[in-house]
Amino acid sequence: MKKWLILTAFLLTATAAFADEGMWMINTIDRMLEKKMKDTGLRLDGRMIYDEEKESLSDAVVALGFSCTGSMISSDGLMITNHHCAYSDIHALSTMEHNYLEDGFWALYREDELPVKGQSVYFLKKVFDVTGEVQALRKEYDAENRPMAMRRVYKAIEDKYAKVYEGQGELICSSFFNGNLYYMALYQVYRDVRLVAAPPVCLASFGGDADNWEWPQHKGDFALYRIYTAPDGSPAPYSPENVPLHPRKVLTISQQGVTDGDFTMVIGYPGRTNRYASSYAVEEIVQVQNPIQAGFRRDQMMIIEKWMNADPDIRLRYADRYFSLSNVQEIKEGEIYCYNRFNVIDAKRNWEQKLQKWIEPSDLIFQLAQKYEDVSVINQQIVYFQETLVRGTNLHRYANALAQGKTELAERELGKLDMRVERDLLRYSLGQFFKYVRREFWGEYLTDLHARYSGDVDSMLNEIFDGHLHDALTSCKITFFNERRDAIEAGVSKNSLERKYKDAVYHMKLAGKEPMYPDANSTMRITYGKVRALRPRDAVSLDSHTETAGILEKYDPGRYDFKLRSDVYELLESNPNVPVDFITDNDITGGNSGSPVLNAKGELVGLAFDGNKESLAGDTYFVDSMNRCICVDIRYVIWILREYAHADNILAEINL
Repeated sequence: MKKWLILTAFLLTATAAFADEGMWMINTIDRMLEKKMKDTGLRLDGRMIYDEEKESLSDAVVALGFSCTGSMISSDGLMITNHHCAYSDIHALSTMEHNYLEDGFWALYREDELPVKGQSVYFLKKVFDVTGEVQALRKEYDAENRPMAMRRVYKAIEDKYAKVYEGQGELICSSFFNGNLYYMALYQVYRDVRLVAAPPVCLASFGGDADNWEWPQHKGDFALYRIYTAPDGSPAPYSPENVPLHPRKVLTISQQGVTDGDFTMVIGYPGRTNRYASSYAVEEIVQVQNPIQAGFRRDQMMIIEKWMNADPDIRLRYADRYFSLSNVQEIKEGEIYCYNRFNVIDAKRNWEQKLQKWIEPSDLIFQLAQKYEDVSVINQQIVYFQETLVRGTNLHRYANALAQGKTELAERELGKLDMRVERDLLRYSLGQFFKYVRREFWGEYLTDLHARYSGDVDSMLNEIFDGHLHDALTSCKITFFNERRDAIEAGVSKNSLERKYKDAVYHMKLAGKEPMYPDANSTMRITYGKVRALRPRDAVSLDSHTETAGILEKYDPGRYDFKLRSDVYELLESNPNVPVDFITDNDITGGNSGSPVLNAKGELVGLAFDGNKESLAGDTYFVDSMNRCICVDIRYVIWILREYAHADNILAEINL
């Protein structure tokens, strides 16, 4: 631990211009970082935020399957997160008779709470440095030329400490700064999780796809779960005999709100960033990956949306799939827009000139540029393959079950699908596959199929759905592409050069005392900033807060994303000035969804749920003036619980 604390203090001696950028490891709050946070407005001691020995704010923050973040708000295990984090669970629990997405769900009694299959909640208990041990194992395994060395290293080190902490939780080892540091995290994991409350989608996701990644927004993006334990308080699978968890720490809810310039901090589990990537990695994203991914997903959404608008049953079946497509598609388009608008490639190239002088006489950057150029075409082919036959339809599990003779499993998978939708999706995917993927990669069945029907997609579909679905989906294999790429790379991979590049960046910044924080990797992080309005374009200024009046202004009964239930409309019409959402300049990314937004005293004032379009360069490049974290105001959450759901039981439980 001492090694990391010294490093943090060393790196935080940079100028205040970088104060709000950075997803800092929660266990690295030393005096220097604490001072910078206090200079920004924090009114707490750092050990009140994270302390392995005593109760602290971090004890109330949880990872929801490491895809989202949640926080504890009652002593009886009540956890709050985003509605969009709970979306898949709500969707899985919904039927046409009980459509909890459209109608909402409110458990006014404990016995009404709905068990959620497959959900896990992780409480961080301890973090400790294992850098020396991991690096020693890496050298040993590399010397022995063992295959999959790093996976074996992680297993070995986790198995070692599993004996030390037997019965105390689960261990996960993670790499930081490209393998220059390794930390082990000990988690207590609970798997009896039950849905308690979720507003109807017209409240939780008002504006839907149209408003996603935009500001202003007007979403009541929250849901409530409860965590249960065995009667003795230990983690246990679902059982009617289980009892509510009594967490170590519960957040205090503030109904005072926040105003421009107020301090905010976000604690959560951001998924992945790649801030230290080379300009050539960004160039590949802009020119190769994202245009294909964004275009294909947009077309697939149009196919699904046509059927969803025609049939309420299809809307329910495909709501989760469409939701996922929409989110990723807009990210991909937004990244292209931001990388171009903010000249990210040029900015990184300019910085790489400094790096080149520092690493001379090495020609690493030249090698990297050449390698990306060499593999550009085959990488493009891989993206075409993945976006068509791999994820272009939902038929893989059904087809695999049929091929293996697992009739019951096949029938269950078929029950989730509508074959009219899947046929249209496969028609589109096949057409794009044959158009863009080179014939040499098609595989035997697809090559013969295309020849037999002279490329007529509908004729090919008839044969595929007449008993050859598995053949069609497995004829082309990723190994075909990987073998070609390995041959082109000739023993020196693009990824290995990118790792060397990041290692050089790390050591150059370390030597120059530049601010440096590890890329996000689903470990607990803290960011700090302020409530801050936005000026996204010339002559356009956007306030930092929205109110319910904005919902009525956007209301459009002819558009699904902007429709309202009649009871919701009537309530909003008589309450036009309720705070809804606000924005801050906290540095967040995917995985932070549901993270608690805390004020200077550590009180809960909102939940992070989105970023703005102008922040979507953030995976690889932070733009301070444009980066915003969009948050649902906790006062709107309370208002919905009180005035719409009449959930007096929940309000009493959270001491309101």
